[in-house]
Amino acid sequence: MPINTTVTGPELAWQEKALCAQTGPEFFFPDPGSSTRDAKRLCGVCEERVACLQYALANDERFGVWGGLSEKERLSLRRTEH
Repeated sequence: MPINTTVTGPELAWQEKALCAQTGPEFFFPDPGSSTRDAKRLCGVCEERVACLQYALANDERFGVWGGLSEKERLSLRRTEH
């Protein structure tokens, strides 16, 4: 029997409503050196952006665009918070 890796719960309900759920993951996890501009633009109009960013920071997401911020931007934000 395969292991169910789907994480659900009220704290992750934002993921179902987020605009990124309607696009492919490659959009938010571009190849190194590729532009994150389009992903950030989509995040900018997403109603779930704040919840997404909070999730990424709380779970130390190190790759991709989360809540409109790149890996480097999230790292910089973490440094300024401490």
